[in-house]
Amino acid sequence: MKNKIIVINGPNLNLLGEREKSKYGNTTLNNLKEQCVDYAKKNDLSVNFYQSNIEGEIVEKIQEARNNMDGLIINAGGYTHTSVAIHDALKILKIPIIELHITNIYNREDFRHKSLISGVASGIICGFGINGYFMSIDALKDIFKK
Repeated sequence: MKNKIIVINGPNLNLLGEREKSKYGNTTLNNLKEQCVDYAKKNDLSVNFYQSNIEGEIVEKIQEARNNMDGLIINAGGYTHTSVAIHDALKILKIPIIELHITNIYNREDFRHKSLISGVASGIICGFGINGYFMSIDALKDIFKK
């Protein structure tokens, strides 16, 4: 049976390919979703992709994952640095969590250096552009093998 992964994307990630292309590139969220689904299939995994600009909707999606997912990848966007609610929802999970950022949050503004998610994540991937999504899938695949 395929291991099921959910990829949760937070605020403004719906504008990938449009906003700050020098930081985030030209790939749209829909293109990224298609690439991740294909990549996962080739690795005998199943990926669900989700994006919301609304904190409460992200919390609800995380809570749902506790019953039907084997791993979670989260790019919480700006909520990484502000959301105790997302932290608390992730803390409930008993599945591996990968914190993901397209940019390196540690060579950006000081307020981005603090993550409320890192303390509950199994690992963190940042600064590799959209390749970080594939790296995160690979990381979960390795965790599932153990």
